[in-house]
Amino acid sequence: MSSPETVYFPTVSTIQYEGPETDNPFAFRYYQPDHRVAGRTLHEHFKFACAYWHAFGNDGSDPFGRGPRPMKWLRAADPVERARDKMDAAFEFMAKLGLRHFCFHDFDLVDEGVSLSESEQRLQLITDYALEKMNETGIGVLWGTANLFSHPRYMNGAATNPDFGVVSWAGAQVKNALDATIKLGGENYVFWGGREGYMSLLNTDMRREQDHLARFLQSARDYARENGFTGTFFIEPKPCEPSKHQYDYDAATVVGFLRHYDLADDFKLNIEVNHATLAGHTFQHELQVAADAGMLGSIDANRGDEQNGWDTDQFPNNLYELTQAMLVILRAGGLQGGGVNFDAKLRRNSTDAEDLFHAHIGGMDMFARALIAADRVRRESGIEELRRERYESFDAGAGNDFAQGNLSLSELHKRAHDSGEPAMTSGKQELYENLVNRFV
Repeated sequence: MSSPETVYFPTVSTIQYEGPETDNPFAFRYYQPDHRVAGRTLHEHFKFACAYWHAFGNDGSDPFGRGPRPMKWLRAADPVERARDKMDAAFEFMAKLGLRHFCFHDFDLVDEGVSLSESEQRLQLITDYALEKMNETGIGVLWGTANLFSHPRYMNGAATNPDFGVVSWAGAQVKNALDATIKLGGENYVFWGGREGYMSLLNTDMRREQDHLARFLQSARDYARENGFTGTFFIEPKPCEPSKHQYDYDAATVVGFLRHYDLADDFKLNIEVNHATLAGHTFQHELQVAADAGMLGSIDANRGDEQNGWDTDQFPNNLYELTQAMLVILRAGGLQGGGVNFDAKLRRNSTDAEDLFHAHIGGMDMFARALIAADRVRRESGIEELRRERYESFDAGAGNDFAQGNLSLSELHKRAHDSGEPAMTSGKQELYENLVNRFV
């Protein structure tokens, strides 16, 4: 068992806020948990969470080489001891950074066993230990999930697998992950369909697979509710990789799926920046689709690389993009149930223990700075009034009759004849962009 005296980050002290002028790389410049913006503290807006898998399980491996990142907490031979060491390191890190939440897959917590029974025993032991650490620190679970994509049994999908035996195994794994989430007081539960899709339609009954996915989600929801889970279920859209086409392609696809299968009351969306990029959208577009549907639940914070066509999961640092995203979130009234999970990983050549702090400090500062800027844009720039004026022809008269469904197509035809060619009205995109840039 790991020693309580073990310190994994001895060169780093508790990270404090020191303001925009500080030169201290181990300090926040913008993130103050109790600073209020638009009526809420920054902590309440974001509920920042550590992604357990990237931060403490990713050694920098890629398809071209083994991982160069030294991870002292993964050296023990016994899997349960190794899991405890990893948890000690994670809680030391989160406490020093001031993170109050983390997110996990089931087999991030402890390695999967050779049998389902052994996996269940290991999960029981490590969640007991997690409860001890959580009680000591006050750190909680933002959401849990199950890894239904790494094991070879899931090469053809999990809930959508054409083999019922695999679907049954996935059900058992989700039950165990739900039990772990409930045991740890998890606020939410996420489904990411890592391989819920297809490589070729030649061998795929797409309608049947989506029916099975919906039935699986319904069963998981019912089990969780029956066992005391009161949180929100999230679906995380992603268009492809590793599948050619995944059934949770983007926010609009997921919204349609949830409504079609009568799941919208229990499920919302967990939007990831890099997944939006892969779908050919902007982050703010995906947020807006989810918000307009009343399903903006949570965020996976990262970014992609415009020169790489895959999910690079880099830490967020694009202030202009994030400010536009914060405008969407503020207009929507905030996230519904979730928070901001740093589903991002260090670059392969970032191998110092301190790099994990630099990455998270930068990401937290960027989100705080973007929210502060977006709030000022809304209050001081006049942009909201400009947006309202752009649609004011629908606020009264015939335009309002149309918006309320009280104007027929024939009446539109008559009005066009009576009014003649409408005057062109500028969209003033450059002005809007300049207004945002004033506060970034």
